[in-house]
Amino acid sequence: MTTASSHSAQGYVEDPRNNDVLVYVNGDFVRRDEARVSIFDSGFVLGDGVWEGLRLVNGKLISLEKHLDRLFEGAGSIALNIDLGRDGIRAALLETLKRNNMQDGAHIRLMVTRGTKKTPNQDPRFVIGGATVVIVAEYKTPKPEAWQRGLSLFTSTFRTSSPDVFDLRLNSHSRLNLIQALIQAINAGADEALMLDPRGFVASCNSTNFFILRGDELWTSTPGWSFRGITQSSVLHAWAAAGGVARECDFTLAQVYAADEAFVTGTLGGVTPVTKIDGRVIGNGKPGPRARRAYELYLAAVAAQP
Repeated sequence: MTTASSHSAQGYVEDPRNNDVLVYVNGDFVRRDEARVSIFDSGFVLGDGVWEGLRLVNGKLISLEKHLDRLFEGAGSIALNIDLGRDGIRAALLETLKRNNMQDGAHIRLMVTRGTKKTPNQDPRFVIGGATVVIVAEYKTPKPEAWQRGLSLFTSTFRTSSPDVFDLRLNSHSRLNLIQALIQAINAGADEALMLDPRGFVASCNSTNFFILRGDELWTSTPGWSFRGITQSSVLHAWAAAGGVARECDFTLAQVYAADEAFVTGTLGGVTPVTKIDGRVIGNGKPGPRARRAYELYLAAVAAQP
């Protein structure tokens, strides 16, 4: 298994400026090699926390308020109190960018855990103090190879979960089943994992939302068994606003194999084409014009955001 794939939905071009970025840790700004949280932190002990990934383009954090909505909804659902509040988190994000003199091309990982525990156990009543808040801002440009060749997916035997078992829409730090799916895909020679829901319909990839194009119709999975992707929603709305047919529906692997094109969406890459799934070539095996059109519409839509 390679340590950093050139062909990953999360792959990016190495940037030496990242060596000197300042990381926000509970109100302090420290060099990345000096950033620390306690070994008793709830995130380290249990994966007990929520996070958001944001993208900075031309001085603007794309869909910032939607990301904050999701963060606080997820935190509220697990009774995690974020003392900073919405305004405080927003201010911390903007200050992190200011301290690093970032204007464009940055990806931000905002992480909030329940905080430091008195002892490493599962009970949230053993937390000492408030939530831990960490913000890592880095310069990340998606690797151009993704659009030159497209991604290869492998359908994992690990399924996504229902909200009553593990709600993927929480953006929880707990990601073990998704990591297992990705490891399985990598070992099969693919770049990313495609995951089915417990009913056998296509759900999402291990870290991104999945789309197919059948003719000019754009399909993505229903939200019950997959991520509630903000980029996914933006792409759907942009496609429909341009007069196209955009569907959230149940569909099968057989329909995926017969698709004209496929792509995935996520905060870092926006839209990334998929050209092979389970060894089967999708369409003509090359990134297609409809995926490019979806990407262009998405970029125009986010550029128009206030």
